[in-house]
Amino acid sequence: MSQFIDDVDQRTQMVGQNRMDLLLFHLGGEQAFGINVFKIREVIPKPQLRHLPGSSPVVCGVANIRGRTVSVIDLAMSIGFAAQPVDEDQDAKVIVTEFNRSVQGFWVSAVDRIVNVNWETVKPPPRGTERESYLVAVTEVDGRLVEIIDVERVFAQVNQVPLDVSEEIQQESETLPHERRILVVDDSMVARKQIERVISELGFRTESRSDGRAALDYLEELAAAGSLYSTIEMVIADIEMPRMDGYTLTRRIRENGKLKDLKVILHSSLSGQFNVDMVTRAGADDFLAKFSSDELGSRVLKYVRQS
Repeated sequence: MSQFIDDVDQRTQMVGQNRMDLLLFHLGGEQAFGINVFKIREVIPKPQLRHLPGSSPVVCGVANIRGRTVSVIDLAMSIGFAAQPVDEDQDAKVIVTEFNRSVQGFWVSAVDRIVNVNWETVKPPPRGTERESYLVAVTEVDGRLVEIIDVERVFAQVNQVPLDVSEEIQQESETLPHERRILVVDDSMVARKQIERVISELGFRTESRSDGRAALDYLEELAAAGSLYSTIEMVIADIEMPRMDGYTLTRRIRENGKLKDLKVILHSSLSGQFNVDMVTRAGADDFLAKFSSDELGSRVLKYVRQS
């Protein structure tokens, strides 16, 4: 399965065009699930696992993967399904991912294929569904529903991220004006709450939207009313989002004469030089990998001072 990731450089051509590649997989049933290929390092057969006493119940164990000790998470169990048969299922795979400054594996029953989808066809999860809280979006591929899992929420179950901002940064914030709000745009509820808490500790209020399209509509409404720059301090946006990704949102902001002077920070679980380069191409002011409370706080204060 590692050949899925070997040609990732070819896939980068679609970034900024509101498209993504989605790896489809299964969790012991017919329902198809998906994860963005850019979060994936490789897909490997079932490795030998070593159990760690005291670890989270959703952690199957740890494995040595290319010389690195990696926690392997039972993805089915983490979203409320029955635990997968780790020992008996010989066809199972581990999706090795890298995001939020960490490498981890997700145990799945089977991997299907990679499909290319337009973010405009990716919708928020239907309300009232049993797994709603663990989904960031749904889409349709070949007439069947694909559920896109909020892996950042799954990751948060086993790795608690420190959310408190240092006292030094909080004190620095006290010298700055706090009249305007910061617009937070992220499809992950966990990520939104993390960002909102940091901003709150800095003394700012937030306005939140779950995708780029909704954020752009809101900004255009404020601009039409003549209240944009008296209301919004800056925009902090995720890159991967339904309907409109962060790159496209940034580009649309820069193309609109009434919005173009807004400060935009792209804040993503996807790290690396590629994203730094794409931020420049899209016209964002900065890129920050998730998640460091002090780094986010420092960047916010930097752009508040500039404005």
